[in-house]
Amino acid sequence: MDRSATLRRSVRLFRAFLREQTDPDTFYGVLAEDSVRQLARWADLDGATVLDVGGGPGYFAREFRAAGATYVGLEPDAGEMAARGEPEPGTLRASGEALPVRSGAVDVCYSSNVLEHVARPWVMADEMVRVTRPGGTVLVSFTPWLSPWGGHETAPWHYLGGGYARRRFRRRTGREPKNRFGESLFAVSAGGLVRWARRCPDADLLAVFARYHPWWAGWVARVPGLREIASWNVVVVLRRRER
Repeated sequence: MDRSATLRRSVRLFRAFLREQTDPDTFYGVLAEDSVRQLARWADLDGATVLDVGGGPGYFAREFRAAGATYVGLEPDAGEMAARGEPEPGTLRASGEALPVRSGAVDVCYSSNVLEHVARPWVMADEMVRVTRPGGTVLVSFTPWLSPWGGHETAPWHYLGGGYARRRFRRRTGREPKNRFGESLFAVSAGGLVRWARRCPDADLLAVFARYHPWWAGWVARVPGLREIASWNVVVVLRRRER
């Protein structure tokens, strides 16, 4: 139980989140700092090799390196890689569903807000476990489809269907949303992630919690049904089994 996950922290994250669209550097900077602190509960980052699956332009690179880790980013979209100018040094361009990394090569495999953008999310999750060394840590967090932000910029209209929300956004703005339902945004459930984690033959599930909630409300991510709507963002942490 992470008692440092206070209500004040949750408010800070939510305020930063409100600026995601207009000031992504601020939002992802706050999120990166918080993520490294959170991950440090399960893994010693000093000297560790961290693979950030779906790391975009490298928002998290500085914080992981400041913690002493060797940071390797992976991003399939060239536009995302260059969103802040030159791509982050050492970033790989590849799909999360086929990681170009040998099995057991990294100490920590991390993914933040990516799973809902993958057509085959459990394939990506399996790949994250594969590339992690025995005894290493896997952390996956994402936004469930039925959460308030499940439709991303098309929310809350995704509750009437992803196709409808996408068409409404296009009519209202005259352009496609960045996160296009059926192409770069998919209806992934929190329950699906938890079931995958519990059945994973190569890793043990360490924790399930609501990422942005204070510690005393993190339990909502463990309640079927409720977690789909009330979690906002769900995290699972796994430890790769020793052979």
